[in-house]
Amino acid sequence: MIRLPSSHAAITAPLVVASTTFPGIQVGRSLVDGRPFHLSPVMVDAAVLPSTNLLALGGLGSGKSTTAKARARREIIEHGHQYVVIDSFGEDNAGEWAPLVRSLGGQVIEAGSFTLNPVSALFPPEVREQLVRSLIAAVEPGALTHQATHALQHALNHPKAGSLNGLVDALVLPEDGRWSAAKLTEWGEGAAIALSRYTEGSLRGLFDGDTASLPETDLPIISFDFSRLDRNSPAIPSLMAAVACWAEHVWLRQSTATHRHLVLEEAWQILLSPATSELIQRLLKNSRKAGLSLDVVMHTLSDLGTGPAQDLARLCEVAHVGRLGPEEAALVGALLNLPDWAVARIPALDPGQAVWKVGPDYVDIIQTVISDEEARLTDTSSRRRQAQQVLAVEQDTTEAMAPADDSDEDQDDSQGGDLLAKSEPAKEDDGEWDWEMPPNVIDARHIEAIQAAREGRCGEAADLAALGEREDITAHGINSDEALSWLSTRATVAELCGDLDRAVQLRATVARMGKNEWFEQTADDSTAPQWHRGPQPAAPEPPTGDHTSSAKPRRRTWPYAAAIAALVLAAGGVWQNAEDDKQAQESQEQVATYKGLSVTEVTIDGVKARVRAEWSKDGQAVILSARVDLEENPKIVRIDSGDQTAQEKTAPLEKGQIPMPIRLEVKVPVKDHYQAVRMTIAVGGPDWEEDTRAPRRTIEFRPDRTAVDVQTGKQLKQYYSRLA
Repeated sequence: MIRLPSSHAAITAPLVVASTTFPGIQVGRSLVDGRPFHLSPVMVDAAVLPSTNLLALGGLGSGKSTTAKARARREIIEHGHQYVVIDSFGEDNAGEWAPLVRSLGGQVIEAGSFTLNPVSALFPPEVREQLVRSLIAAVEPGALTHQATHALQHALNHPKAGSLNGLVDALVLPEDGRWSAAKLTEWGEGAAIALSRYTEGSLRGLFDGDTASLPETDLPIISFDFSRLDRNSPAIPSLMAAVACWAEHVWLRQSTATHRHLVLEEAWQILLSPATSELIQRLLKNSRKAGLSLDVVMHTLSDLGTGPAQDLARLCEVAHVGRLGPEEAALVGALLNLPDWAVARIPALDPGQAVWKVGPDYVDIIQTVISDEEARLTDTSSRRRQAQQVLAVEQDTTEAMAPADDSDEDQDDSQGGDLLAKSEPAKEDDGEWDWEMPPNVIDARHIEAIQAAREGRCGEAADLAALGEREDITAHGINSDEALSWLSTRATVAELCGDLDRAVQLRATVARMGKNEWFEQTADDSTAPQWHRGPQPAAPEPPTGDHTSSAKPRRRTWPYAAAIAALVLAAGGVWQNAEDDKQAQESQEQVATYKGLSVTEVTIDGVKARVRAEWSKDGQAVILSARVDLEENPKIVRIDSGDQTAQEKTAPLEKGQIPMPIRLEVKVPVKDHYQAVRMTIAVGGPDWEEDTRAPRRTIEFRPDRTAVDVQTGKQLKQYYSRLA
């Protein structure tokens, strides 16, 4: 059962997001509206999701690794994708991905049981040099001077340099070249000492083989298990550099899968290392062209520091953020541009729950759903589970050996004290109810409407729900619980009849009105797999005997018919007042259609720009923004609204600098939630010349998710329509 209080739902119900669906595997269920959440990033339109790389964050026990493994299993089984995993953590000296890999017919390669020859003829000459430089930087970052680099290049051209041992010999005893052998020996001394760590020191056996025993490239999944290595050892970034080169120049070229994934567990060790960050950056930038997705899994962004490693994290267009502390949540929110309501929810997320961001605008809270089989294969807390089971057995044994006590006070405590109401024995016919009747027991109108929808009589179901709502609005008021319950029924009817967007709007309206627990997964969904928390100790069976049935109170049935008859008689009078309720109904529907957000995409001077307006929760301001990717080659971007202006001109990128999109933002005041706003955006494209007026367009944004071109009067297509 999944329950979401309205206090949470009210801040996690952006209607524009909740109605969005993506193609691909099912990941879980949205906690905003309860609908299934599907996502295979490679299947999403490139205009919506330019990059398919994913960043997964979360503290211990948040469920990020379980979600990653469940997604991998489904992508392999359902779509034939291939995976290579860098696994650096697990239990009992084994990587945590090992059970899943073996179940899928893959291969687990343990560190030390294989040899990756960095100067293998399988690699192009430039790759060999880069890989050797990465190995040197992993153990002696200061050894690569300009002179050492030249000595290394000279040694790599020597016939001996077919293995790492031969390369060290060529550095120590070089032949004359453009410079004398004596100078080359002096220059290459630091590089030779660094590489000797791999041929004679503690890292021996990883890279010093004469031939490269490389893994097969047609397996569904391969896991490089680094879990036995010291987590601070330079062997991890060194091995990662070698694996990255193998993946880029061997695996990707020989693989015939429709799509490939490279999973980096404990990625901070890899992204922070100078030896591997350049390799990962190249893979991230070229991933779309290579048919590759990088799935980066780590605990927190703080592990990356504040340098270039965080810029690499920004290149991931898909983000999965599990439970984090408030400070870390704020850091993640700033880096990933998450909305305030999502950042506020991150510290309170339960295991298996995460804030998902897909592309620049889609944000939702998703509960990962896995089957029992997937739970068995992805469980990473078996030791903790065993300890809990032992504790449960001890408690059961202690309770069984405790002496019986007939004290009334003890009996009350054993039944849960004030948490459970005690039932009284049924008395003889006294004409009174002997238990509190649930409010929906005698109201069969909801059941009739839902049953009509299930039988395909959608028009009749909608009429029954509308009639019932009007009756209760007249009798109890538009904000009463009775009237509000019809919104939930109308949402169910809309969902059964295929109008999912309408169902989302109605349920979110209930949440925004601040009522209690607006969503609950019912018994009808009980067959669906739930978030698995691992095997739990078996609950003791309830005592059996005749005395249990004798104490059960008898239910009175005669008031049911009387109450239903009274409602039927009252219905005739309510019809006369239906017209009077029309205005109240329209007002309620206006609330339901309010989005508070409008996003569209325009092309100006050959440059695509995504423009957005978002109304604040208090209805006192609107945030207007524009985003332009540098791939569009803009020279200038400017936005104006009222007296607010923001502008940015592009400059040539420096060497090694990562191109980041242009993001402009202004905040303008409004009188209420429903006030439309205008923004003028000017863009100078690749041919724009300085000191000339850049082409521009004025757009009017409205809070019902519409936007109009002021010059032409035409309504612009909403960006989110591409996601539906």
